[in-house]
Amino acid sequence: MRYPDGGGLSARRRAKREAVRRQAAGWFAEGVSVPEIAARLRVSQTAVYGWRQQWRAGGEDALASKGPGGSRCRLDEPRLRRLAEALDEGPAAHGFGDDQRWTLARVSDLIARMFRTRYTLRGTSYLLHRIGWSVQVPKHRPVERDEGAVMTWRREVWPAGKR
Repeated sequence: MRYPDGGGLSARRRAKREAVRRQAAGWFAEGVSVPEIAARLRVSQTAVYGWRQQWRAGGEDALASKGPGGSRCRLDEPRLRRLAEALDEGPAAHGFGDDQRWTLARVSDLIARMFRTRYTLRGTSYLLHRIGWSVQVPKHRPVERDEGAVMTWRREVWPAGKR
C-alpha cells in the first residue's frame, strides 16, 4: 500500500479510525467493559485499554487523530514544482557534466543548492517518490557495441540456432 501523505494513513482512514475511538469513548462513559468494547469494535483489548487511559486523562478530545505521522516535508508545493522542473531540465543543465543520469547524490546536491536545505540520500528518495519520480536502473552497454552486428545476429544467427 502506498501512503498518500508520505507515511501512515490517508486522511479518510485516519478519520475512520478516530470515529472508532470516539465510539469507544461513548461506551467508556456508559461503563461498558473493555473486553466487550474490543469485541464490538473488533480490535484488540490492548488498544481499548490504551484508549481508555487516554480518555480518562483527557476526555474524548484526547482520542482525536493527531494527523499524519513522521516529519513534515521541508519543501512546500511551489518548491517541489520548481524541483520537478529542474529535474526535467536534466543533470547537464545543472553542471553535472555530460552524464545524463540523476543519482540520489546529485539530486540531494541540487536541492541543497536550490533551497539551502540538506536531505539524506534516503530522504531524497522519499522526496522523489512523492513528486512522481521512480528509480530507473540504466542499461550498461559496452562502448564498442556494434548495433548493426547485433541486429544481424538477431535476424540470422538466433533463428538458425532455435531449429
